[in-house]
Amino acid sequence: MENREFARILAETADLMEIAGEDGFRIRSYRNGASTIEGYTESIGDILADPARKVTDVPGIGKGLAAVLQEIALRGSFDKRDELLTKFPPAALDFLKIQGLGPKGIALIFEHFRITTLDELEQLCRDQKLRDLPRMGAKLEEKVLRSIAHLKERSGRFLLSFADNVAQELKESLAGLAGIEAITVAGSLRRGRETIGDLDLLVTGPNAEAALDKVGANPRVHEVLGRGPTKTSVKWGREGLQVDVRAVDHASFGAAMQYFTGSKEHNVALRQRAIRMGFKLNEYGLFHGDGETRAAGETEEGIYQALGLDWIPPELRENQGEIELAEAHALPKLVEQRQVRGDLHMHTTATDGRASLEEMAEAARALGYEYIAITDHSKALAMTFGLDEKRVVEFARTVRKVNETGDLGIHIFSGVECDILQDGEMDIAWDALAELDLVIGSVHGHMNQEPAVMTDRLLRAIECPHLTALGHPTGRLLLHREAFAFDFDKVITEAVAQGVWLEINSSPERLDLSATHVRAAKAKGAKFIVSTDAHHPKHLLNMQYGILTARRGGLEAEDIVNTYTRECFAQQRRGVKS
Repeated sequence: MENREFARILAETADLMEIAGEDGFRIRSYRNGASTIEGYTESIGDILADPARKVTDVPGIGKGLAAVLQEIALRGSFDKRDELLTKFPPAALDFLKIQGLGPKGIALIFEHFRITTLDELEQLCRDQKLRDLPRMGAKLEEKVLRSIAHLKERSGRFLLSFADNVAQELKESLAGLAGIEAITVAGSLRRGRETIGDLDLLVTGPNAEAALDKVGANPRVHEVLGRGPTKTSVKWGREGLQVDVRAVDHASFGAAMQYFTGSKEHNVALRQRAIRMGFKLNEYGLFHGDGETRAAGETEEGIYQALGLDWIPPELRENQGEIELAEAHALPKLVEQRQVRGDLHMHTTATDGRASLEEMAEAARALGYEYIAITDHSKALAMTFGLDEKRVVEFARTVRKVNETGDLGIHIFSGVECDILQDGEMDIAWDALAELDLVIGSVHGHMNQEPAVMTDRLLRAIECPHLTALGHPTGRLLLHREAFAFDFDKVITEAVAQGVWLEINSSPERLDLSATHVRAAKAKGAKFIVSTDAHHPKHLLNMQYGILTARRGGLEAEDIVNTYTRECFAQQRRGVKS
């Protein structure tokens, strides 16, 4: 279990306690514990699993919280959380996801209306009854209605990183089992979809069936949905992610990988092609017209080759022209993570990061990077202690001195994540931005502007000659906040014309730009950076998710400027001092 999951469960419990009106000291204890754990450099799960270690050695974790963490690691919840969930309707956790309410607002609604479902809350808003409560009004009702609609749309979806962590945990639990040769991820996780509905794993080896039993017996499994001779289906944890594990023969492995990787539309198109060529394609293999003689099936490559196609990378299997490209031997040579030479968006303790410049540099060097950019927040984000003009200039000077010494063993580019203000002005004066190597312009507030106003705002920001890249350009937070509306085509056209790059933000909560937007921007000639927006050294590992998104968008290494050598990258930058 990732530190983020431990932190989420603690924070969620604190919210439930606040709804219940419980002791403020204990609430703060859980909130502080969540904050500590989310930013801790080591895996809390690893510490708990090591008899020689004590989780109480983590600053801020006492004996009580240590016992709670141990219970969470064992079964994904703990007694206090379970007790609170019995006090409130089953939808209480969903209520906490509604923007604009918060624990105190939810407590007020429960007290006055005794509702138990999101549908009842939705009806309250439609009947304009929420505005009768203190500190609530018509605008809040509208916001709640939008949030409920969004929540219903994303119901049953999980972040890519969450599904990936579950997959790794399951693979590790099965790794020591005798007679298991391979445990392979398939489905939408393999395709790198930004959110996941369920998780597919394929197991091969003479003892594959034993793996199905072991999965069902895993303490993190909340419910076994079904168990057959070649498949087991379970609900993982209280989050309820469905996991399907299948035992597959060697002769059918490639066909099963192709079939269960999908997407549905890609598979339908491939099966239709097979029929036109006199074959029959299913999860067991590619068969000649008699349905008995196998033409291919052991490998995916063999399946595609027999159908006259180059092997298609999983990330492209969405029936968006990839089959035609494979037939013409014209598939893009997708970027690979090993080609990334630097990370260009990260934060330090100078603002809201959890590690110093030196610690971030050390972590990046350990990953083999040639360079990084430190891009702390600008002053508009007051809660992050953002940089003003004086601190920006001092930071640029400090970085130049650091690079002169070479002590860090990695080149540092001085940068800032500069807020694009409500009117499109940059949050930092241009003469101060000119001192930096890199300026990422991002929207963090006033996201409800009309599309035309937001479009003008972004276009005005692009006019700044020192803007290097647009950061998380649509502002979305997956499973939480929709992208803000603007004329994407118009903004990207101008960004390309002015040499402004576009960020693919690798944070699993963002993955912004989306693959769809990446494809559209690439068609216009855009250049990209893939970066992590890291606030902690461990966040640098999220690069993998941004690269998956880049691959889904059809990007090659030459499309992504942080695959360039340091010298080449430095020459490509816009509006900076040479």
